[in-house]
Amino acid sequence: MKTIRLTMAQALTRYLARQMTEIDGEKVPLFGGVWAIFGHGNVAGIGEALYQVRDELPTYRAHNEQAMAHAAIAYAKASFRRRIMAATTSIGPGATNLVTAAALAHVNRLPLLLLPGDVFANRIPDPVLQQVEDFGDGTVSANDCFRPVSRYFDRITRPEQIVPALARAMQVLTDPAECGPVTLALCQDVQAEAYDYPETFFEERLRTPRRPRPDLAELKHVADALRRANKPLVVAGGGVLYSQASPALARFVEATGIPVCETQGGKSSLPDDHPLNMGAVGVTGTSAANRMAEEADLVLAIGTRLQDFTTGSWALFKNSGKTIVGLNIQPFDAGKHKALTLVADAREGLEELEKAAEGWAAPAAWTEDAKGGKAEWRKAAAEATAATNTALPSDAQVIGAVQRAMGSDVTLLHAAGGLPGELHKLWQAGKPGSYHAEYGYSCMGYEIAGGLGAKMARSGEEVVVMVGDGSYLMLNSEIATSVMLGLKLVIVLLDNRGYGCINRLQMGTGGANFNNLLKDARHELLPEIDFAAHAASLGAIAEKVTSIADLEAALGRAKKNARTTVVVIETDPLISTEAGGHWWDVAVPEVSSRKEVEKARKTYEDKVKLQRVGD
Repeated sequence: MKTIRLTMAQALTRYLARQMTEIDGEKVPLFGGVWAIFGHGNVAGIGEALYQVRDELPTYRAHNEQAMAHAAIAYAKASFRRRIMAATTSIGPGATNLVTAAALAHVNRLPLLLLPGDVFANRIPDPVLQQVEDFGDGTVSANDCFRPVSRYFDRITRPEQIVPALARAMQVLTDPAECGPVTLALCQDVQAEAYDYPETFFEERLRTPRRPRPDLAELKHVADALRRANKPLVVAGGGVLYSQASPALARFVEATGIPVCETQGGKSSLPDDHPLNMGAVGVTGTSAANRMAEEADLVLAIGTRLQDFTTGSWALFKNSGKTIVGLNIQPFDAGKHKALTLVADAREGLEELEKAAEGWAAPAAWTEDAKGGKAEWRKAAAEATAATNTALPSDAQVIGAVQRAMGSDVTLLHAAGGLPGELHKLWQAGKPGSYHAEYGYSCMGYEIAGGLGAKMARSGEEVVVMVGDGSYLMLNSEIATSVMLGLKLVIVLLDNRGYGCINRLQMGTGGANFNNLLKDARHELLPEIDFAAHAASLGAIAEKVTSIADLEAALGRAKKNARTTVVVIETDPLISTEAGGHWWDVAVPEVSSRKEVEKARKTYEDKVKLQRVGD
């Protein structure tokens, strides 16, 4: 067997560069690149190795480790999991800064390869700089934090271990059911150690997505249940997009007349203007979707993990005789809520189910009722998003302005705070994947870094990031990276002077205004933050506007700009869209000295009774 002598780090980077995939019939590298911030634990080993393959496997420098992993995650999401990025850091705080991003990728079922430096395998210089020592376990390192938030974790303590470890890593990263973050903790001395690797290890490998078809018995059970249904409803989750099953979903519902509602991850599975798309479902749902969900006697949940925002904390699907069908590639998700399981790729499962149910359609009255509900919702949404002259507009009014100025074909990206609820209801997505939400982990700080990753995946498209002042202050550094890389973003920054969403939740559960808005936090002097000046200092084109009309004009200018543009507008922290929505289980204290809390507790106890526990 022919071999080649390389360091472990050189073998790793060469292997990654030889992994390929196929996009629209064209063979392209599976890895779009590696994000790196170097330190003593990775600069000499993997840093040198990345330099040697820089033309095949680009290395990108960021300003924050969590942010660069967020960018890698967004890249994979915007690529429908067809392409991946890796991130490498040194041994200490750089590594643990990645843990939040690993959890985000884990929750959202997204591929991410993490390559943090680790302690010396030989333990000679222990404790090495930044090493976390356990008094009772000499094998522990800070990287053990990654174990619960990785689909696969390995610590490389010998150079030859990279051979089986990379094989397993690639299985996880490219498997549609297991997909999630992989952590290979690279002992810093081992990164530099050499081994005679077989040349076959570096042969080019084409990896295309697996598309399992449904079991015939499961398919029959589900088709029979569908034929018995009088009020069927589809809940489209992120798996529809990852499977690129939107055309199959459209054909299926058009053939059967079944209305569709969408989770945060599944929004844009169908265009917003599709007559059978009822829009968002659940806590942040439209009135049209939630009414259908309350009455449905069969819920076909496609590619969704049915988290509490989708199910209204188990209180939304009220029909006691309903059947839930879980069409999901992951059995763990398919079987939730006592569902009939249909374990399959979303596209394959939909196509097979359409054949199995050929000739059947939902009652026309149910389909027409859904369309009528959608028409009513669109009127309510139009009122919420209409232009205004008020000094402090609502989030919804800002959304309306962005929609009018930028259109529906942009990639709209957001994450935590009040915006996800408003955008889930109100944003009119034009094509699959054009709505990019991180709401599985609801991670503040994802927005700008995520926008950067999405732009890398979709360089020819306009990427619009909507972010609140709270998230902006947490993590804004990758504005500078976007400018440095020539990757233009349009960032709309809504300044409500604090954590407005949680302040509203605090008030809604009877709490006093406390520690959320800046004015309600302990302070000697309220900060007057000039966000436009700050963004400009990072290299962006930036301006602050004072009205909705000025915002639309500024966005018109932003479309013509060649580099990242930030537009700031002040908003009202107390206003949210009243139309639509559903109760969400947030426990209220049983005992309090405040009458407002006692009143909220009584309401809470009444609502909890509506939950269908275990259903």
